[in-house]
Amino acid sequence: MTRTDGYLLDNRQTEAGQRFEALAALFDPTTFRHIEGFGIGPGWRCWEVGAGGTSVVSWLAKKVGPTGRVVATDIDTSWAARAARPPIEVRVHDVGADEPPGEGFDLVHARLVLVHVRDRERALSSMIKSLRPGGRILVEDADPALQPLLCPEEYGPEQQLANRLRNGFRSLLAERGADLSYGRKLPRLLREAGLRRVEADAYFPVASPACTALESATVRQIRDQLTGAGLATDDDIDRHLANVASGTMDLATAPMISVWGRKA
Repeated sequence: MTRTDGYLLDNRQTEAGQRFEALAALFDPTTFRHIEGFGIGPGWRCWEVGAGGTSVVSWLAKKVGPTGRVVATDIDTSWAARAARPPIEVRVHDVGADEPPGEGFDLVHARLVLVHVRDRERALSSMIKSLRPGGRILVEDADPALQPLLCPEEYGPEQQLANRLRNGFRSLLAERGADLSYGRKLPRLLREAGLRRVEADAYFPVASPACTALESATVRQIRDQLTGAGLATDDDIDRHLANVASGTMDLATAPMISVWGRKA
């Protein structure tokens, strides 16, 4: 992620760990399936961009073994640093401003990162530059504009409130420079960058317990921003959190679009 005081979901907040756990439960199976398909194995050199939590870097480390290398970078490594042991190397790094932390990588992966980076073009170019010839890149990003609702079936006041607060969340993201339609652009961007065998798919979880956990942690984390911007009242948020905790609503996330290709 890029250095900016405007980043909405600060890793230093208590709820960040809860969000990482929920995101891992939701999206790790998809991420791992794609990387397994690339044939990852012992000795691979990998760069995990915007590492955040530890689930992906720990899984990569097991796959590449002691002869491999996993470089995990983020602007705030307070969570990722917990996994810092060979073959994992954790570095503070701004993918939108800094040079790549090496070259000749067999795999570069970023999940739910570039949508937040202001200089996304530079970040993507940096990631591709760091690959060896024949190396693989996997970029996975949300597309909130493609499916903006927290409750796809809006049939009552609880769902209406949930969707109103989700709209407020999207407004806050956009004000901080997030591209809410970035995911759908990635296949074209990878092709235009000269990558070969570009493919994509999307995962859209609905009614998962992890969706509930993610929503609860996210709303608690951005509560002050929502109320400060006049997008919600404390009563709105308290009622919504109670509705979420009741387990009676089917909550969704924005689709995560996974795009991959190979460097010529």
